[in-house]
Amino acid sequence: MLAMAARTRIHDIWRPLVAGIVMLLMFIGFSSHSQAAIDVVRLRQVMQAEYGSVGESIINQWLALIERLRGEDIATQLHEVNDFFNDNMRWLEDHTIWGESDYWATPAEALGRGAGDCEDFSIAKYMTLKELGTPIDKLRMIYVRARIGRSAISQAHMVLGYYETPASEPLILDNLVTTIRRAGQRNDLDPLFSFNGSGLWAGASTQSRADPMARLSRWRSVIERMQRQGIN
Repeated sequence: MLAMAARTRIHDIWRPLVAGIVMLLMFIGFSSHSQAAIDVVRLRQVMQAEYGSVGESIINQWLALIERLRGEDIATQLHEVNDFFNDNMRWLEDHTIWGESDYWATPAEALGRGAGDCEDFSIAKYMTLKELGTPIDKLRMIYVRARIGRSAISQAHMVLGYYETPASEPLILDNLVTTIRRAGQRNDLDPLFSFNGSGLWAGASTQSRADPMARLSRWRSVIERMQRQGIN
């Protein structure tokens, strides 16, 4: 009994110490990257305050994913980022999650709730790939009309596109069709416009027409909230 009690006390002492070491190593890893845009300490504080231990746990999984994927080839990064958010978030309407008709959530908010709509999936994947060093001129969030199944009825939807070159056919990261495919293989999608942190494009155009920060108030809002949460 004494030996068992001693082992229990040792376990109780070492468990928080090991957890602290893991968190410290992760923090050092993020700090060592000159282009890192995540304030890990601030982000963890926000998640703990807003979503408790569950929120802190999922954000640690996200941070660990980013660290694990650094230096991997782009195909691996695209597939694992796409799968991470599709596996860890449910699709729900904004009204159900936020009580608003159209709310663009930050990655922290979407992961904290474990749910989001199409914009939230696309924004989270975009910001993750951006943090991994993907140039933003290779990434665009694309508003489309999506036909569901064989129905002629379509609905507004957003996906993330990865462009090897500005004129290339993008790969589509989606929460409805979870396999990454080229746009030409997605005849269920009709592009309306696309944007990233530096430009706004009409339809399938390769020529940027406007500054997204000036034209998209919801994008401006989500950027401001991300910055307050420690994501830049």
